[in-house]
Amino acid sequence: MVKTINETFLKAARGEKTDYVPVWYMRQAGRSQPEYREIKEKYSLFEITHQPELCAYVTRLPVENYNVDAAILYKDIMTPLPALGVEVEIKGGIGPVIANPIRSLADVEKLGEIHPEEDVPYVLETIKLLTTEQLSVPLIGFSGAPFTLASYMIEGGPSKNYNKTKAFMYAEPKAWFALMDKLGDMIITYVESQLKAGASAIQIFDSWVGALNVEDYRTYIKPVMERIFSALKAEKAPLIMFGVGASHLALEWNDLPLDVVGLDWRLSISQARQLGIQKTVQGNLDPAILLAPWEVIEEKAKAILDQGMERDGYIFNLGHGVFPQVKPEVLKKLTSFIHEYSASKLSK
Repeated sequence: MVKTINETFLKAARGEKTDYVPVWYMRQAGRSQPEYREIKEKYSLFEITHQPELCAYVTRLPVENYNVDAAILYKDIMTPLPALGVEVEIKGGIGPVIANPIRSLADVEKLGEIHPEEDVPYVLETIKLLTTEQLSVPLIGFSGAPFTLASYMIEGGPSKNYNKTKAFMYAEPKAWFALMDKLGDMIITYVESQLKAGASAIQIFDSWVGALNVEDYRTYIKPVMERIFSALKAEKAPLIMFGVGASHLALEWNDLPLDVVGLDWRLSISQARQLGIQKTVQGNLDPAILLAPWEVIEEKAKAILDQGMERDGYIFNLGHGVFPQVKPEVLKKLTSFIHEYSASKLSK
């Protein structure tokens, strides 16, 4: 693997001093980019992710266009599930739809294991292409977390309230914990293969875990998260946790053996640190603000940066993913502003 030229993101993730605040954006690769929309006219998400050259191009595009400090692998959190025997299809306008949802312990016991070299070779090939030839910044690999993956597997697709998932969790604890074990094993194996292929950091997306209260998180989710992060810690790569609407779980994440707590816009950086979060913090501009006039974007970004720079260990990001309606030139201008403003402050 070629040594990464710009390690600012990795230094911040480790809590080290940096010359400026590093920045990357969730969903920076894809929907808002005209080059991507052109590709999508010819290829589906499935087809793009299965073609390493094309997938690598989509992944590196925002680095070249916006000058961000990290790339995040372009793929879907559903990518590893077919290896377990989950029949998943990404349907336009709906999202992932599961043909064989989990309904019992017997369904959980039928699930297989992932063998990344055989099951997702295209993911590993994309990572190798990017990290040996194409990127001058770190590549972030990722996986969905057990609760979020389980929610799709039990609901059969996207949900607004996760009633079936929570009912299964409460009514079938034996089956639930068996499912957590299966998904925990899969995530560890899948992420280790990404790191071995050349990824420099990992973000675990627990997009929908905010549906749980703290007590239920501690009982039903935290044990498997502890196991996942403890296993991955041995790889010595920064580990990031992120969820939406999950501010009430930030302190639970702070307890886990990970490096970076990702925040959405509901909890400010200052509030998170006042609560006692000691780890590096990532976030957390509301992506809706990117549709506002530049003066508003700058004002909001400045306020977040000022909070973030109160101590070492801060990465600028959005509180969720980039919207399709966001103009690429806005992200480019914002990246320049973050770099220049933070460099001027940190050099004093």
